[in-house]
Amino acid sequence: MHLRVKRCIAMSILGLVVQIPPAFGRQSGSEAQQQAMVNMAEAVRKQILTNPQYGVFDAIHFAIKGNTVILRGWASRPILKSSLENTVKRIAGVGSVQNEIEVLPLSPNDDRIRTAVYRAIYGPGSTLQRYTSNRGFVARLDQNSVARRAGGITNDPPNGWHAIHIIVKNGNVTLAGVVDNEADLAVAGIRANMVSGGFSVDNDLQVAGKQG
Repeated sequence: MHLRVKRCIAMSILGLVVQIPPAFGRQSGSEAQQQAMVNMAEAVRKQILTNPQYGVFDAIHFAIKGNTVILRGWASRPILKSSLENTVKRIAGVGSVQNEIEVLPLSPNDDRIRTAVYRAIYGPGSTLQRYTSNRGFVARLDQNSVARRAGGITNDPPNGWHAIHIIVKNGNVTLAGVVDNEADLAVAGIRANMVSGGFSVDNDLQVAGKQG
């Protein structure tokens, strides 16, 4: 694969990219209005991170414009897109939801690449294992569950927290999330690039405490 390293200008929190309008951090309007905006952003963030459908093969971010929440990013399954829209609509202060989440296409080849990249990043011997709470899943990758036989790893994704998210679309890989240092960022990109059969790797990982 061809490795490309990019930097997102948005703020990253626990692998979730949160886009907030520039006026968000400035002294505009009353303190009560600003606090309401903060509360809304935190509530949206919580709904995304705690959604049971949100996993390592998804990457969702959002923006707030007035009382409209704009959802963006990639979902490996359609249920995540609709579920997030329904839950975010119920948050206090949200007037409307503009759902721009892209549902990734069903593809056996993309599923194969997801499996291989997941094994490369989180598998035995990788220094990146600390970025997941689900270290036992790699050992079960070769065990055929009913869901995996029916539709691949997308239908039976790893559970638990993952700091490095793996997005695969038409053979192209994007890494999203937050790591501790530049060395881990580079290792993740190199390991993903070692997987055969893909076309490119975009390393959009962020280093904690850094932007740009």
